[in-house]
Amino acid sequence: MPKARQPLSQGLAASIAQKFIADPASVQSSQTIPIEQIQLPAKQPRRYFDPNKLAQLVKSIQEHGILEPLLVRPLENGNYELVAGERRYRAAQELKLPDVPIVSREFDDQQALQVALIENLQREDLNPVEETEAILDLLSITLNISNDEVASILHRANHAKNRGQELEENVFLQLQTIESVLAGIGRFSAESFRTSRLPLLTLPAEIMRALREGQIEFTKARAIARVKNEQQRKTLLKVAVSKNLSLSEIKQKIQELNVTEKEKSSTSYVQRYSQIGQQLKKADIWNDPDKRAKLDTLLSQIEDLVKKTDE
Repeated sequence: MPKARQPLSQGLAASIAQKFIADPASVQSSQTIPIEQIQLPAKQPRRYFDPNKLAQLVKSIQEHGILEPLLVRPLENGNYELVAGERRYRAAQELKLPDVPIVSREFDDQQALQVALIENLQREDLNPVEETEAILDLLSITLNISNDEVASILHRANHAKNRGQELEENVFLQLQTIESVLAGIGRFSAESFRTSRLPLLTLPAEIMRALREGQIEFTKARAIARVKNEQQRKTLLKVAVSKNLSLSEIKQKIQELNVTEKEKSSTSYVQRYSQIGQQLKKADIWNDPDKRAKLDTLLSQIEDLVKKTDE
């Protein structure tokens, strides 16, 4: 299984999160409310929860209770929307707890999502796909543009750099904001995020699923994704997960697959040439001067090609 990842820098909490989380004026005292008064947000940054870790949390809450209140925001209908603490919320539901402790704070829609993203980004067990999506969402909120536009800015910046061109002023300012947010997270520059993380979002579905579920590291996933044959790729992924293959072992298997494909291709060409030779013996081509001349030219080209290959 993948090794435990290092937690993200707390610098993010000191920059963006502090504005919304650590503002004493926005805090209401902790209280306990019926769990049915809490509803999940329409957009949830966290999509996959490890069943084993959730089971451990259920056991812990069963023995010690919920030690850290859920962070919520009040809604107009008198209920509350969950902002942070979904794992605790799910565990409490599984235990059928009637009441849960909460801290309620006033957030607008953008602030609530921003805080939820930051809270998730500071978790050690967030898988790389969800981490990438969360960072894109955070950048999107900060710049007030779509995720696709964020990716476009990163690609445009790289293109301009490679060509020695200057960026348009608005794109340059947006890139500076991206760099600032990523510096707060503490793990990426704009370029390293573009090259190492954006490609994860275009991986084949089965590899994305394995990444989301924490079955495989993203470096291994990217290597397996290079196998173009779908069945071979799925088989290799299954073996890599079940046997916990190292990256070097995966690359070795990919190399073996490539050699096999080349051998198949070579055998196919030899068979074709053999079949053409048999057909030529039976074909009515020798009595036609034009066809014979074309055949002679083609044979000369093949002979030249073979000679160059042998040199």
